[in-house]
Formats: sequence, structure tokens, C-alpha cells
Amino acid sequence: MKNEPKGREVTAEQIRSFRLRAHHLDREYGMEEVLEAAGACGFQNSPPGAWETALWNRVPSCGREEMERLLYREKSLLQAWSLRGVPLVFPAGETGAFLSALIPQGKEPWIYTRGIQLALDFVGLEFEETLEALRQVIGELDHQTLVSKTELDQTLAERMLPLLPEEKRPLWSQPSMYGNPEKQTVGGVAVSFLLRPCAFEGRVVFGERKGASPSFTSYENWTGRPFEADGDGGKKLVRKFLHCYGPATADMLAAWLGCSGVQARRLWKLVAGELEPVMFQGKRAFILAEDGETLWGKPVFERQLLLLGGHDPYLDQRDRQVLQPEKSLQRQIWRTVANPGVVIVQGKAVGIWTAVQGGKGKGLRFQASLWEEGVSRNAIRELAEAYGAFRGEEIGEFEVK
Repeated sequence: MKNEPKGREVTAEQIRSFRLRAHHLDREYGMEEVLEAAGACGFQNSPPGAWETALWNRVPSCGREEMERLLYREKSLLQAWSLRGVPLVFPAGETGAFLSALIPQGKEPWIYTRGIQLALDFVGLEFEETLEALRQVIGELDHQTLVSKTELDQTLAERMLPLLPEEKRPLWSQPSMYGNPEKQTVGGVAVSFLLRPCAFEGRVVFGERKGASPSFTSYENWTGRPFEADGDGGKKLVRKFLHCYGPATADMLAAWLGCSGVQARRLWKLVAGELEPVMFQGKRAFILAEDGETLWGKPVFERQLLLLGGHDPYLDQRDRQVLQPEKSLQRQIWRTVANPGVVIVQGKAVGIWTAVQGGKGKGLRFQASLWEEGVSRNAIRELAEAYGAFRGEEIGEFEVK
């Protein structure tokens, strides 16, 4: 609308300072603040272990044994498929925001299910009837834990067979057309996509990892209490998004959630009365009005240097020019597969890094490529060695170029 206020102009430095603080990266936090840090916007755990690196960057005193205690013993943290359909680690008490808020309404499509159509067309099934069949059998996870994603997919697909029309069962059991046909059936593929809706409804969560394989059970079986949707979950979720990624728009929310524009706009309206417009590089976006004082303050960068993992939530900003204005460098950070770690100075992406296993007994091979001058090699080495110690490894080769 022409008469709508545009809002004050904000700088990239102010945004970076604001987001670092919201992501609990502005200083080193203590063990008593683990749940607060994890609850800001959750930690993606793909590839496996990504959430550990993210939490370590916020709470360096939290070692891997403590993380396992929180996730597997105390169960104050929970892992489940969430936004964008990724495995996410978040406080177990916040399922309303990270799970049930993602359930679509009306004709809104489910998140992460677009790819299922090829399998459904092959068998000749409708989406809703297939999902309902899965709901009827997945309840057995209330009394069972299955180890490995393949075992989960195939076990549930086999249990669904008697619920399908008899003439469609042979097609359901055909080898997958998506890849790995020797391990997965068409039905297994369909189940894989439908596990996301089931996760949002609390029907499946991750259990304790068994060696290299994750395990799966129901929310109730894992936590010992029934799953309950939160009527205010959608509002809580959008507030989290704006607090961590503001200034932002409804389109940016849709990209972050991996949902349809219709669903994002519905959720966005839940907090419409709490928003304040701002301008950044000639474009209008919004913050939570209660965050204005923090955003407009003088940028503060107590921690100058960070080595963030490739899927750290801070890097999940949809306006990537805030982190790194050069598009050619953006492509080095956000890749189709295997995102590298990112060197952050005062909230800005100034390089990338990797730490991979060297030869036998040689520890980690750490390599970093910097795009700006003036970044201390000694400071990078100190952080690299701290990261290695967190992973139980020494730094063997060290290279910064």
C-alpha cells in the first residue's frame, strides 16, 4: 500500500550484530543456557553431528557426552523431522512451535511431500488415503523402536500392504524408481515422504543412535507422555523466525520453513500486530517491535571470530547478502551438497573451512580459504584446535590461504 510506513533504514552491521545475539553467538554461553540456545530456532542435524557443532559454538563448555545426556538420557532435547523436513534438535518442551505448528490447514500442502507424486502415480493412490493408511500402522511405534531409516521405511510399508487395494499391492512392493532399488520399494519411498507429516503430528521421532544408524519411535514412547498440539505454536514459531532472522518477510519465512506461500502468509498474520517495518538496501521488511531497541543499538561484536559448521542456523539467513554480498562467494558457502564450514568475522562470512580425517593416526586436516585480509591465522588455529579437541581429534595438517 502506498501510504504504509516504510520504516527506518537499518545497516548490514546492525543486522549482523542483532542476529548474532539472537543466535547466541555474541558471547560464550553457559550450560544453564543450553535449552535457550537450542530453542532459538533449533539445530539442523543433517549431516549427522551438525547439531553438535552448532551447540558447541554457542556453549563451548558442553561436550559431546553432555550433549548425549541431554538428548538421550535426560531427554530435555528432542530430535525430529521439522522445518524443511530436516532432522532438527530442539527443546522437548517446544514441540508446539517446531512440530504441530507445521501442520497445514485447508488445502495447504504438507512440507517436504512434493516428491511423493511419482510413487503415488505409479501405484495409483491418492495422497490422503496413503497418509491415512500410514497413520493406522505407525501407532505400533508407541511400543517399538526401529533401527535405521531403511528399516523404518520398509517395515511401515509392509504393514500398510493389507490396507491397500489388492490390485495395487504388487506395485507398492516393486523396487524404488528413486534410487537404491535393491534396498527400497516404491512403498518405502512413499513412507519416507509421509514420515514428515507423521513427525509433525508426534507419531515418529528419533531415538538413540545405534552406531552409525539412527533409531526411531513415537513421541509418547520416547518421552513417556502423550503428544499435544499447541494452539499458539504457529505464533511462537513465527516469533522465533523474526527474532533470529529479522528484518524479514513472509516469503523469507516460507523459504525457511520449506512451506507453501499460502501457509507462510497464514502464519505470518498471526503476529501482524507485533510487527514494525524497516528498510534495508531499499527494500521493506519487518521485525518484532519488541526487538527494535536491540536492532537499532550500536553494533557490538564481543566475539570477533567464529568457525561455524556448514549447516549452522546462523547461516540459514535467506537474505544472503547480509552475510556475504558477493554472489560468487555465496556460491562457495551454499552448495547443492556438502556445505563447508564458514569463517565469520563480526558476523560477516569472510571465508570457508573444512576439517576432515587425515591419514591413519594423522588427526584432522584443517584447511581454510579467506576472502579478506587482516584475519588472524593464530586465532583461526586456536579455534581449529578447540574444535578438534571437541571432536576428540588433534589437528594434523593446518593450512590457511
